[in-house]
Amino acid sequence: MTGALDPATRTGGRWKAREVWCALAGAVALALAVWAASTVAVPVNSDLGLVAVLPYPFWAGVLLLNVAFVVALRGDAAGPARRAVMMWLVVVLVLVLFGTAAFVADVPRGEVAFRHLGIADALSGTPGIDPDTDAYFNWPGFFALLATVLAATGLDPVAVALWAPVLNMGLWLVALGVLTGYLTRDPRRRWLVLWVFCLGNWQDQDYLSPQAFSFFLYLVVVALLLGPLAARTPVLRGHRRVDLAGWWRGRSPGDRADLMAWWRGRSPAEPRPGYRVGALVVALLLVAVICASHQLTPFMVLIAITALTLSGRVWPSRLPLITAVVLTLWLVYPASAYLIGNPPLAEAGLQGATEANVIDRLSGTAGHVLVVQIRIVLTLVLWALAAAGAVRDWRRGRLDIRVVLLALTPLLLFPAQLYGGEMLIRVSLFALPFIALQACSVLLPTKGSPRRPSVRAAGALALTCFLLAVLTVTGRFGNAQFDVFTDDEIAAVAAVQRLAPPGSTIISAAHPTPWRSEAYLEHRARTIDDMCRSDLTTATCGPLVYDYARHSPGGAVVLLTRSSEASLVLQGASSAQGFDELEAWLGAQDGVELAFSNADARVYRVVTP
Repeated sequence: MTGALDPATRTGGRWKAREVWCALAGAVALALAVWAASTVAVPVNSDLGLVAVLPYPFWAGVLLLNVAFVVALRGDAAGPARRAVMMWLVVVLVLVLFGTAAFVADVPRGEVAFRHLGIADALSGTPGIDPDTDAYFNWPGFFALLATVLAATGLDPVAVALWAPVLNMGLWLVALGVLTGYLTRDPRRRWLVLWVFCLGNWQDQDYLSPQAFSFFLYLVVVALLLGPLAARTPVLRGHRRVDLAGWWRGRSPGDRADLMAWWRGRSPAEPRPGYRVGALVVALLLVAVICASHQLTPFMVLIAITALTLSGRVWPSRLPLITAVVLTLWLVYPASAYLIGNPPLAEAGLQGATEANVIDRLSGTAGHVLVVQIRIVLTLVLWALAAAGAVRDWRRGRLDIRVVLLALTPLLLFPAQLYGGEMLIRVSLFALPFIALQACSVLLPTKGSPRRPSVRAAGALALTCFLLAVLTVTGRFGNAQFDVFTDDEIAAVAAVQRLAPPGSTIISAAHPTPWRSEAYLEHRARTIDDMCRSDLTTATCGPLVYDYARHSPGGAVVLLTRSSEASLVLQGASSAQGFDELEAWLGAQDGVELAFSNADARVYRVVTP
């Protein structure tokens, strides 16, 4: 795997046989993947998700795509023709890995994308923002932007949500491409970083969400810190300790002069006046936008800025303090309604975080547990490659402390907050760009390799990339049984919107429900899973749900869908038989009538006394 690859050989702007072959191979791979995904029947009835139902041509296309990438990587990655081919192959990879669900069904995956459309719609039709509505309205930045874009462009909201993963991955890769340009001059390594980042991105956080938007801004802020805002003279030289007093005052006469000039409103003394100050203004603006858009990302931004500053690699040494002030002001004022009942460190603790993020997720059907284990294995493989790459760079005196810090510091968030059992997912996402960068030190050859590449090394790299792609598709789409919705489920949600009067309560079995994309503020929304917690037996849960629905002001509508039932069964919260018994019991109670039914959903109207 770590054998020789071709050194760069200038070819000018000419397209040679290798470029043509790789471009055509990418087109064939895309055609195979799109055709294969479009033949998948919905609903997906496998506990393993899409990986069990995607036909063989899809995997043939994925294999061909990775082979074409490795072949292209062996040539002059800096030539115009080769750059065009590499860019085309990355675009194809994004479409194949992150657009597969859009080729399977023309409905956005997951409940949250629908909910986010509803919040944006609510903000566009409401004169003010009431932070007491729910947690989302304490961080309305992304939703306000989404509402503005949809209103200004007239785009179909459902289509935007459907293709958001592809769009967000494109934005992430652009930011990551700029970022890696400040960390390595090797064009092959920059392309491979983008490739490995895609292959390791099983976290599925690129849907239409504040997290995806804030992660893009996070990468931009880091790029600014590594480029325009990088310090001229690092504090760390060799094995000297960090001078904290010098860090606060400024690390060198040049850096101190720049900082004082900024405080006094003048441009730093450098060949391009205003360049650094302009970058600083942009960074501070992005920090403010992130603080207004997402709960978690601002803390990651603060950690990253602080780590890079303490390493002596950032010019404005007071940037961590400014970021902390901006974050604190947002938490104390706009987000105070949420924090009053949810203190930031109330759930802190390594044991609780481990139980919520690892142990509790390793439950359910055998197929679901296998998917979770594959996600863990994929993460560990990438981290192991990164560790080996770090050791290799350290032995050669080429280890970049900035990459190590940006890869490891997200772990500080893990014990700080349970985050609904998703903190480990977010930690691995924030570390992934730099894990991928460090892993490339193993996947790419060292300098001074022979001119003729080793076929074995190239084959090993292509096989490794293919296996990572298989693991990523398995982990990313492992929940397809309940997060890929059918047309009948969408029709049932539309029926609920017609049947539920304003002010009533809509009760779903579990969160994987394509609801709340409209009239977000007109109804209360509850799930049976949340109401009954761990006991979904008919004897315990049935009366609790019935009493709540029966006495709900404005009435109640109960929506039971195939996907919500599948989520409970797949994750071990209930069984198919137990869920059917609960539904039969609820349907037989006084004041409960079946108002809508199709192959994948039933809607019950509950009449209040």
